[in-house]
Amino acid sequence: MRIAICDDDSLELARISSYIDAYRRERNASLAYSSFQSAAELISHADSGAFRLLLLDIMMPGINGMEAAQEIRTFDTGVKIVFLTSSPEYAVESYSIRAYDYILKPVHKDKLFSVLDAVIADEQMPLDGLTVKTQKGMIRILFSKLAFVEIINKKLYFHMADGNVQEVNSSLAAFEEKLLARPEFVKIHRSYIVNMYHISMLGAKEIVISNGKTLPISRVLYGNVKEAYMKHLFLEKGVE
Repeated sequence: MRIAICDDDSLELARISSYIDAYRRERNASLAYSSFQSAAELISHADSGAFRLLLLDIMMPGINGMEAAQEIRTFDTGVKIVFLTSSPEYAVESYSIRAYDYILKPVHKDKLFSVLDAVIADEQMPLDGLTVKTQKGMIRILFSKLAFVEIINKKLYFHMADGNVQEVNSSLAAFEEKLLARPEFVKIHRSYIVNMYHISMLGAKEIVISNGKTLPISRVLYGNVKEAYMKHLFLEKGVE
C-alpha cells in the first residue's frame, strides 16, 4: 500500500515517517510512503490511484489540507484521507469530503498504528455485496460502492457512487433486512436506505449525497438518522 504524508512541519514529517517505518517492521507490512511539505506538491503527485492513503495536515500555508483534499477528490474518489490537526474542531468539516479519520497533533505512535491497522483491514476486506437481477441479467452490487437505494412505483433503484443506477423489479422490503444489518446503512424515509459513507451533509429535513443528490428525511425517522450518523462519524472511528 502506498501512503502520502503531507505536513509543512519537517519535524512532524520525520516523526510520522519513523512511525511508519516502525509499523512496517513490527507488523511485517508491505508499505511504501512519500513525503511532501506542501499541498501543491502533493496534488502534483497524487494522480488517480497513486496512493491508497493520505496523511494530510490541515493547517498549511498556501493551499491548506482541506482545499487539497477537495481538489484530490475531484480525480480520486477512492483514496483514504486521514487529516492531521491540532484541534478537533475540524472533525465534522473533514467528514464532508469523506475523510477516513483524523489524528490530533502531535501524532502519537499508538494512534497512527491503530489507523493503519484499520486501513489495511479495510483494504483486505472481501468484496461484500448483493447479487440482483436486472433487465440486463444478474449483477453484483458492492456495498462499498452503493450510495443509496430508492423505491419508485414498485421498482427498486440501486444508485451507485459513480452515478450508475441499476433498476430491479422488487420491493424495498426484500433487501431492507440485509442492508440494515450492516452498520453503514440507515433508513431515512420509507422510500430510501442510504449508505452513510456517502453522506456529505445531514440537515434537519434532508441529506446530501456525495454525488450532490438531495434526499428527504422522514420527520419520524430523523432522530434515528441523526443518532446513527453521529455514531458513524465519531464512535466508529474512535473520535472522542
